[in-house]
Amino acid sequence: MRKLVLINPYCPEFSKRERLEKILSYALDGYSCTEIGTAEEMAQIDLRGSRILFTVSLGESGINMHLFEIMKYLRLNRRALEGSVAGVLIDGNCEFYTKSTARSLVFTANRAGCTFPGRPLVEGTRTLKNYNIQAQNLNTDNMGAYMEAARVLVNNITEYSFEKKERPKILALSAGNQHRSNTIALWDMVKNNLDMCDIKEISLRNGQITDCRGCSYQTCLHFGEEGSCFYGGPIVEQVYPAILECDALVMIGPNYNDALSGNLTAFINRMTALFTKHRFYDKLLFGVIVSGYSGSDIVAEQLISGLNMNKTFALPGRFAIMETANNPGEILVSEGVRERAAVFAQNIKDYMVLQNTGDRL
Repeated sequence: MRKLVLINPYCPEFSKRERLEKILSYALDGYSCTEIGTAEEMAQIDLRGSRILFTVSLGESGINMHLFEIMKYLRLNRRALEGSVAGVLIDGNCEFYTKSTARSLVFTANRAGCTFPGRPLVEGTRTLKNYNIQAQNLNTDNMGAYMEAARVLVNNITEYSFEKKERPKILALSAGNQHRSNTIALWDMVKNNLDMCDIKEISLRNGQITDCRGCSYQTCLHFGEEGSCFYGGPIVEQVYPAILECDALVMIGPNYNDALSGNLTAFINRMTALFTKHRFYDKLLFGVIVSGYSGSDIVAEQLISGLNMNKTFALPGRFAIMETANNPGEILVSEGVRERAAVFAQNIKDYMVLQNTGDRL
């Protein structure tokens, strides 16, 4: 029987957890589970190297106090989930808060060393309208689609592995000014320590990067089958082929007004056409983020939701290096930054570079 750790923050109201318990009864059939409901219980168990399912019942307020306590524990114990692999199942009692809660939880657990496979979130809003399309595709009702998604998630957690390579291929995407960008300068520090990787860099700063216009599914599918997109341009000509070829994507993302830059956001949106014919479960996502003041976590969570939760890139533990620098060149004199860049580069190599036969996560 396959083993799984169920981190299920305690919810005292049966009416709030009833639907979640029904989902879990189906999704966990055939699994042996150790259940944790509080931060105190978590502190008593060594979770390193575990396969974990986070499950959360959210009431109408979108708040589960025991979840906050568990997240506090993880933020203060940065090695607690070293080498673990996890997914998230959140059941809500309104149409909001499920995804924002999941993004924060994934970011927190990832900082504690946890890996998340591609598409690690299954969420149920009060009406389950978010399952309209999946239900049609599976020829079932929305509840049936919800239950099946949870079952698939559990399987993805327990079966996940990443095949390391002797010389993995990394694609680095940026959109900043090469001579003024603190974020690109930070990436250069990281890159200098990645001698065992083949690196391709593409700048989306030059040329016209048109955002997604929201074509119909059939139109998007038509162009996607040809490896193209309605708008064409650098995204199709350079980025699509490089995405298919790489083993990992590094997003070099400065914080622009607490958001990714417009060109990087357009790239994520334009990935939809390629996504109609390809999935990226076998590719890793890394982030290099610099904020002028604060908010790097916001940008990191955008990468998590856009590329890990939505576009299926896997999220290795501590996927992002995040620094603060304002004036051009300030990152270069930030105390200890080169050492932190080297540690981050080593993290990339630990996840990607094959050191001996059979070396896997």
